[in-house]
This record gives sequence, C-alpha cells and structure tokens, in this order.
Amino acid sequence: MYDYGLIALVSFISSFILVVLAIYLFPKIGLKDRPHLYGLKRKPIPYYGGVVIFLAFLIVTLWFVELSTEVVGLLIAGGIIALIGFLDDLFKLSPVLRLFVQICAAALLVLFGVGILSISNPLGGAIVLDAWNLEFSIFDMRFFVPIFGAIFTIIWMVLITNTMNFLDGIGGLTSGVTFIAGLTIFFLSTRAGLHADLVSQETVAVLALILAFVSFAFLMFDFPKSKILMGDTGSTFLGFMLAALAIFSGGKVATAFLVLGVPILDVGWVVLRRLFEGKKPWQGDLTHLHHRLLELGFKEASVLAILYCLSLVFGVLAIVCTSTQQKFFVIIGLGVLMVLLVASISMVGSKGSSGFRKG
Repeated sequence: MYDYGLIALVSFISSFILVVLAIYLFPKIGLKDRPHLYGLKRKPIPYYGGVVIFLAFLIVTLWFVELSTEVVGLLIAGGIIALIGFLDDLFKLSPVLRLFVQICAAALLVLFGVGILSISNPLGGAIVLDAWNLEFSIFDMRFFVPIFGAIFTIIWMVLITNTMNFLDGIGGLTSGVTFIAGLTIFFLSTRAGLHADLVSQETVAVLALILAFVSFAFLMFDFPKSKILMGDTGSTFLGFMLAALAIFSGGKVATAFLVLGVPILDVGWVVLRRLFEGKKPWQGDLTHLHHRLLELGFKEASVLAILYCLSLVFGVLAIVCTSTQQKFFVIIGLGVLMVLLVASISMVGSKGSSGFRKG
C-alpha cells in the first residue's frame, strides 16, 4: 500500500530543490533563453527547465515505483522524448526529425506492453484493435504487438505529445494543466470501481501523482513571473507522460480524451485553422485560445484561471461519467461549446506581435 501523501510531498520537494539549483546553475553554463531573438526586452532567464522535470520524475519514480516491464518502457521512452526535446531547444532540429523520434519512442512504449487494445462504441460493444498480432523475437525476448492497436497508440502518443508542446504559450499553462490532468488520472486509477472500463492499478496512480506534483513545484517558478522556462524538453515530456498514463491502466479513449480535453480541442482548432489558411500545422502563431483571451484584455492570471477551470470541468466529467455513452455525448457537447468559444474569440482582430511564446 502506497503512502500517497508522502509520495506527493517527496515529488514536490525533489522538483522544487532541482528547480532552485537549475535557476542558480544553468546561467553559469550558458543554459539561458535569448529573448532578443523574439523582440523581448528583458534579461535572459534559465531555459531547458524540462531537464529538471524529467530528472525529478525519474528520481522519485525509481524511489517509489516497482520497475515492471511497462514502467521501464515508460521511463526509457520518456527519456528519449526529453533528450530530443533538449536537443531541439539547443539546436532547433527539423520538425521531421522530431516527429520521427517521437514515433520511435511511442513504438518502443508499445513493445513494452503499453497500448490501446479497443475503442468503445457509444452505440454498444467495442472496436477491437488486437485481432491481428505481430509476433517476433529480439535477443531471446518475445514480443506480441497488436498491429492496429500499435498504430492507434502511436498516433495518440504523438498527437498528445505535440498538443502539450503547442499549449506552452504563457507561463504556468502547461505545468498547471499537467497538474490538473495528473490528479484526474490519479483519482481515476484509485477509484476504478466507479468505471467498468478501468483497471485498478496503484502503479498508474503513483506515476500520475508524481507527475502532478513535479509539475506543481515547477509551476511555483513559472508564474506569475517566469524564473525558468521548461522549453520543448519539458512540454513534450509532460505531454508524452500524460498520453501514456491516460491509457496505461486500461483507460479507454473517451476517458483519456476527457482528461486532456482542453488542450486537444484548442490545438485541434488551431491546426485546422492553419491548414485552412495554407500554413504548416507546426508553424507557431498567436491564435491559441490563451493568446486570443490576452488580446481581449484579460491578464495572464485571468487567462490561466479560465483555462484551469475548463481543465477542471473536463477532469471532473472524466471522473463522474461512468459509461461510454455518457462520455461520448459530453465530449460532443463540450466540443461544440469549445469550438463556438474559440471561433467567437478568434474573430477578435490581432494586435500584432505581443511578445507571447508562440506555439
């Protein structure tokens, strides 16, 4: 039996201490951002804070969690994501290379036994994704990979990883949303009896709790005035972890979608808009919901409060909706409301460059 209070406390303290050390040490070794490149008139601050998030998560996980095959796969794949994010922060890698590495990391996770094996049908039954399996051996280790399940899982992992990366537009947003989503997954994993489609698994609860409080500690330095930036290292790692944990314990796609509803709908709208305008999907701009709210005159604190509340609503609904049918209709309803909200706000004329982080 895990002591969840102790795990949360150790996660917070470990991350807090590492962030303090990073704020002191990173500038001394040149790990700072370059605000002048974006027309920002402020002093450089420590960058690559995602390294701290990854290290804190790794240390606390190794301390408290039994290293099953799935957990080992999660740590290795997460390490790959953090590494490619760090290299991208350093050298600005091509989007194609980043995407390739993300696909490889997601595929590795599938090999270690994490994946989506079915999609619930709101009209009844389920779409089975493990009907066809690929069997092979590597160094005397046998692998059974459900082909369609693997494809669907890889797509899910890559989409959510980049969704959280795109969300990193203002200080405190990504870390705060991760805190809320992590707590939601924690509660779902400890109260699986409420849901017929969830498998109770303490390991997932612990991992989600660690991720939530590691992010919460980082949030203390990310808002109201950023003292350190997580960069792509942090945002992609957090996205990858949330995507994995949302499906780790048998959670279905509808539940996972609700947990991460706000970033999914926001980024989905922005990507469709970019494609419609003939832009590249990964080309940063100021059309995300948080940017539009800032253009309307809301202060950053108010924008964060609005988006945190929306995330909480999605999280609570993920917990209280106990059937696939309920989740399906809630997703449709909230999706329509979010689209109407974003569409109406998007009609506000852009005021030009605002100095926000583009994502």
